[in-house]
Amino acid sequence: MTASKKIKILLVQRDMTLTDLAEKLGKSLSTMSGKMKRDNFTEKDLMKIAEALRCDYEAVFTDKDTGKQI
Repeated sequence: MTASKKIKILLVQRDMTLTDLAEKLGKSLSTMSGKMKRDNFTEKDLMKIAEALRCDYEAVFTDKDTGKQI
């Protein structure tokens, strides 16, 4: 699942709009809309979004051969 889809789910669960999120992040709606359409987020963006949505964010690499997470 893409980051954009996960963010949309969280927004619905929090009864928030993308405008609300953009305001919390100090970003314009057009900037956030563009990032959502392109699914173009840095890890720093995702950490700030998680904080704004009161969530934890964890980036994990999982080795496909061993299942080990890094």
